[in-house]
Amino acid sequence: MNKLLKTRGAKAATAPTPGATHRPHRILVVDDDTGIRKIGAEVLAHHGYQVDAAEDSTTGWKALQVHTYDLLITDLDMPRMSGLKLVKKLRAARIVLPVILASGIMTPQELKESPWLQLSGALLKPVSPDQLLQTVQAVLSAPDGVREQIAPPQNRQSQLSAEDLRL
Repeated sequence: MNKLLKTRGAKAATAPTPGATHRPHRILVVDDDTGIRKIGAEVLAHHGYQVDAAEDSTTGWKALQVHTYDLLITDLDMPRMSGLKLVKKLRAARIVLPVILASGIMTPQELKESPWLQLSGALLKPVSPDQLLQTVQAVLSAPDGVREQIAPPQNRQSQLSAEDLRL
């Protein structure tokens, strides 16, 4: 994990720049491993992205109902509701949001062989900061026809506090 902190000084080529007139891309990171979640969120935030982090898929799903995101990065293997189930739920709700699925047990190639998941990217854990940033850049720089920003549903029954999105 310390490896992730070493490249914090590099700027992502497509990351928003301070003082820019456009809003930064908003990313939701969902991972049950506190260290991985916190470091991933810190690396992305350091490179100009607005990041929310959720400790499990249930909290992540609630965040997706309340906030608008440009990208979801989720771990595959989590207790209660896996990242795979989160993606299935997202797709069943017809939310067309780019998703990067991270896994320590399935290779990116295996994940890409499941087209029904409509994954925008896949990462094999452990992930270096460069791998994370390159994948995020590639997904967020995809043509608009490939990537759609979807607003959360109008029904906001479940409200999330800042505590729900803690690192």
